[in-house]
Amino acid sequence: MPDREEIPTVPDDVELTDAGGDPPCWAHLSDTKGGTAALAITDELLAAVTRITGDGIVIADADGRIAFWNVAAERIFGWPPADAIGESLDLIIPERNRSAHWSGYEKTMATGETRYGNDLLRVPALHRDGSRRSIAFTVALLTDPGGAVKGIVAVIRDETARRAEEQELRQQVRELQESAGR
Repeated sequence: MPDREEIPTVPDDVELTDAGGDPPCWAHLSDTKGGTAALAITDELLAAVTRITGDGIVIADADGRIAFWNVAAERIFGWPPADAIGESLDLIIPERNRSAHWSGYEKTMATGETRYGNDLLRVPALHRDGSRRSIAFTVALLTDPGGAVKGIVAVIRDETARRAEEQELRQQVRELQESAGR
């Protein structure tokens, strides 16, 4: 690994933009003034990030069909990508939650608005073996150049163990309160 001084940096007077001319996020940085970025953000690097990240990444089209499923999603839900891609999101949604899910999903697709771009959504989910999982996730809307919503990307974390610990602590508090005569 090179010394920190050897890594090229972006001069302060260099303005970076993405391919659409917007301020950069992660993808497709281009230098509008001839400087050099410290790390080349390539399609290959972005693909590697989606493979190695510990959170599940699931992309679904406007109809709720799974178009992308990373290895972490397989770990969380038990379905390998080859079995999940092309399937409905019903694959991971408990039956009793489907009506509410699809109502919200259709509204988001129609309006192009979601509060879960920043706020975590915590919901139950299904594992391939039929067991329940507790997940938390955010979503980003995928749009075409005209702004029409074409799908979503969800970044998902398995909170099953954390939720079980939380429920156990609540039970212990209730038991202590009862034994104290409250």
